[in-house]
Amino acid sequence: MLLGMSVDVSGAGASRAVPPTPVQVEPGLDLDLVGVLDERVRAAVRRDGVDPQLDARHVRRIAEQVVREHDDRSLTGVVAPVPDPVGTVEELVARVSGFGPLQRFLDDPEVEEIWINEPSRVFVARRGRHELTNVILTRAEVQDLVERMLKSSGRRIDLSQPFVDAMLPQGHRLHVVLEGISRQFSAVNIRKFAHTRMWVA
Repeated sequence: MLLGMSVDVSGAGASRAVPPTPVQVEPGLDLDLVGVLDERVRAAVRRDGVDPQLDARHVRRIAEQVVREHDDRSLTGVVAPVPDPVGTVEELVARVSGFGPLQRFLDDPEVEEIWINEPSRVFVARRGRHELTNVILTRAEVQDLVERMLKSSGRRIDLSQPFVDAMLPQGHRLHVVLEGISRQFSAVNIRKFAHTRMWVA
């Protein structure tokens, strides 16, 4: 019987886990194209003067418009069409208004916990089993995610407060260890509110 999970964000916990199962991220996305469209969405968000984290619906409308306009241009042969319009919109909203590469795991009801031991090793837990995802981040991306998550919780991280526990808007518990304390990158753990429950083996 497992009661929730306890994860050591320093990396020791992962070494005692069941051998991780790779988790696939969204297929069919043209990441180079998503990067171009991302810039257009962000420019429109700045133009409209909205807070992307507080007004995700507005960001979604912008993303849908940007993708639609790109596909309209593709009819002239000037640019290639968006291979997965629905998935691309979701990715854009996650990047601009959500928590980027982690958003799909936050939205997945089967995922109980998410942690980053190092930028190239992002884990999730389902029914008490650790799974290594194929999400690979950079140090800068991890730091950006940390700052965005702490902003949404009203907290911040600095040298005078290297360990931060906070509550994300959905009720998820966030624990962050500052870069420098946790080796050369920030370590992150998110325990999802809806899935910290008892599992019967």
